[in-house]
Amino acid sequence: MARPKKLSDAEIDKRLADVPGWEVQEGKLCREFRFPTFVEAFSFMSAMALVSEKLDHHPEWCNVYNRVMVELSTHDAGGITTRDFEWARQANSLVGSANA
Repeated sequence: MARPKKLSDAEIDKRLADVPGWEVQEGKLCREFRFPTFVEAFSFMSAMALVSEKLDHHPEWCNVYNRVMVELSTHDAGGITTRDFEWARQANSLVGSANA
């Protein structure tokens, strides 16, 4: 499987419209998810861990009680790639509009 290439700033700006709630900070695709409880936040992380394995793409993330902060970039490519946007799309799909 070929490694994805770093996207240009224009490509990133165009793709941001497809992943509501996400933004670029310091060269990474970022979002904070909030859930009603710790268990729901951790359940989201558990589900996305399986997605991460399937995509062979793993986030930088942190959980504090009901919040999950996610930062995505493709280290091999030196920036944001289509893999980061696919991970973000699947995360948004998992939480649905309740967390958008």
